[in-house]
Amino acid sequence: MTHAVFERKNGTLCGFTISGHTGFAEAGEDIVCAAVSSAVQFTTILITESFHEQAEEEAEDDGAVITVRLKTPDQGQGSRILEGLWQHLNFLSEDYPGTITIKFLEV
Repeated sequence: MTHAVFERKNGTLCGFTISGHTGFAEAGEDIVCAAVSSAVQFTTILITESFHEQAEEEAEDDGAVITVRLKTPDQGQGSRILEGLWQHLNFLSEDYPGTITIKFLEV
């Protein structure tokens, strides 16, 4: 199962950590895992390259754990982009039950 933990500061999304694999299908055949990976990559690129938001990025365990934290979540569009990722993962979790858990953490 993929675990998504979104971080909030004063109610504003400011980061996320995604870990694990969805287990929907075998490695290389898992469309849900591919969708999550693509969404995370797109979100990170959108934040850092397109909107030039300052963010800390960290990948562990050969990319099995990805963390992105906005340095200034109260400025720019980064928190809204994170909301889009949350909504996308929420829709995936509804379409493919038992593959993704989503939690929120106040930091």
